[in-house]
Amino acid sequence: MNNIKNSFSKQSSPLEVKMMNPLTLAYIGDAVYEIYIRKYLIMNYTSKVNELNKKCVKFVRATAQCEAVISIMDQLDEEELKVVKRGRNASPKTVPKNTQLIDYKMSSGFEALLGYLYLTGNIERLEYIIEKAILKTLDES
Repeated sequence: MNNIKNSFSKQSSPLEVKMMNPLTLAYIGDAVYEIYIRKYLIMNYTSKVNELNKKCVKFVRATAQCEAVISIMDQLDEEELKVVKRGRNASPKTVPKNTQLIDYKMSSGFEALLGYLYLTGNIERLEYIIEKAILKTLDES
C-alpha cells in the first residue's frame, strides 16, 4: 500500500522523464490537459454536464491542440521543443476518424509536452502553456 502512495508523490527527474516513450508522456499529458480544461469549464460556466462536455471537446480535440502547440512553438525552450518533436514523430497505432494524421501527431507532441512538464513538476510552466492553449482555442471559436 505504501508503494502506491509513493507513486503519487514521487518526483521524476528530467532525465527519467526524457527517457520515457513519448507516447507515454502523451498518455499522461492527455489526462492532465483534460482535468485542467474541465476545471476551467466548471469555474467559468454554469452549464449542465452534457453542455460542459460539448465545450470540453472543443478544447481537447486534436485540431485544437495542434493549433495551440503551433501558436506557442516560438515560446518553447530547446528541451520543450525536443519533447514536442519526439511526441509528434512517435508512431501511433491508430488515428481517430475525422482527424488528419498531421493534426493527431502534433496533438501528441502537445500532450507529450504537458506530460513532461507535469512529471518533472514544472507546474508553473505547465499552467502557462495550458493558459495559452485555452486562449488560442477561445480565439478560434
